[in-house]
Amino acid sequence: MLVAISATSVILVDQAREDNAWVVHTLEVENQISTLLLRIRTAESAVRGYLLTGEQRFLTEHEAAATGIPPDIDTLTRLAGDNKIQFENSKRLRVPVQARLDEFSAIIDLVKRNDTDAATALLHQANSTDAVRQINEIAGAMRTEENHLFSLRTATAERTQRLASLLTVAGSGLVIVLAGISIFLVRRSARARDQAEMLLRDANLNLETTVEERTADLREANDEIQRFAYIVSHDLRSPLVNIMGFTSELEELRSEIFKRIAALGRAATSAPPAPIDGDSSAPALAGEDRRLMQDFSEALEFIKSSIDKMDRLISAILNLTREGRREFQPVRIDTRELIEAIVATLAHQAAEAQAQIRIEPLPEITTDRLALEQIFSNLIDNALKYLKPGVPGDISIRGRTKLNFAIFEVSDNGRGIDLKDHQRIFDLFRRAGTQDKPGQGIGLAHVRALVRRLGGSMSVSSELDKGSTFTITLPIRWSATNRKRDS
Repeated sequence: MLVAISATSVILVDQAREDNAWVVHTLEVENQISTLLLRIRTAESAVRGYLLTGEQRFLTEHEAAATGIPPDIDTLTRLAGDNKIQFENSKRLRVPVQARLDEFSAIIDLVKRNDTDAATALLHQANSTDAVRQINEIAGAMRTEENHLFSLRTATAERTQRLASLLTVAGSGLVIVLAGISIFLVRRSARARDQAEMLLRDANLNLETTVEERTADLREANDEIQRFAYIVSHDLRSPLVNIMGFTSELEELRSEIFKRIAALGRAATSAPPAPIDGDSSAPALAGEDRRLMQDFSEALEFIKSSIDKMDRLISAILNLTREGRREFQPVRIDTRELIEAIVATLAHQAAEAQAQIRIEPLPEITTDRLALEQIFSNLIDNALKYLKPGVPGDISIRGRTKLNFAIFEVSDNGRGIDLKDHQRIFDLFRRAGTQDKPGQGIGLAHVRALVRRLGGSMSVSSELDKGSTFTITLPIRWSATNRKRDS
């Protein structure tokens, strides 16, 4: 509304200025008509004075007035150009004015020849000629037209000024009303804001208390889980040791048991003893007894392999719980030097896999050295382990910084990982793809847990048979204080 009022005010002000300009123009035309008539009368008075006295000054005055009359007519014609009627009248005025000037010239010539009587008679005769009448008629018509235009233009200018004044008053009133409404709304908004801030402060206090309570509960729960995992793992190892012991005893008793079975068989058949499978210590068995011995041996081997697997899993759980309880110590680390040391320990594996490991420029960071070493050791070891057979391996480690984070990428040209398994590989004891390599399925889960404890994130980009790229994002400067705040 204010914009509309302001624009309208500007338009009306411009219109008022234009209307006033037309009023001034009308006055200029009227003034020019009066100036022209005054010069004609001045020229006529100078002729009369010259006729009566014969003095040169009257002749000079006449010549000055007569010289200014044509330019005055030109000025009048130019000023009257906006009005067709006035323009035509100004053009018509030239003829009688010129005739009048010719009459004045004739009178002056007679005076110069000392024919005063003829000059006086011509002067009386010139006052009643058509030229005088036409000049008066045309000048009168032009004045009448200009007076009419002056009335119209003055009324228009006054009307425009009144409209501009009314609009200004209305706009001022509207501004006052809007100002009052604005003050009311601002005060109401300020009250609402103050109330909202008070509620927000209360909510923040409650939220901080709740967060602290939940954080304490989570820490307690996490500690309880770690203690539980440690206790369970420790308690599982005792029966596992017993199973391992009894399995070893069964393996030792196997030969004795089946020797006795073989002896009983020979006693029943009166056959001589003979070794089997080229082993002189193994009992001679045949038929069902032989198959029974083979099944017994396979069962023992299965039990032993299961025991070994369970032992590795329990050890892994214990290592995870110990790692979870370990306090990180942030130090300044030359990442390239650390990874070169890791690659040196894996040089034999890389040579067997015919793989090259390229280390590109890496940023230095402040973090826990052991955790960082475990992260890259697992990733590089996995890259070597899952290369494509018959294809020379190409593993690269590169890094860059962005804002306050260091971004590391470990890329290979190995088997790759199916898209549906991208999250599965980070789950504990879960593995993806062909299970032809040793492992417990805890490496990547352990790596991601370490990365998160260090305040970072981890992701994978991979396709089958197109290699994999693991991206690790870590804070450039990590501290235990940051970790507690993040928790």
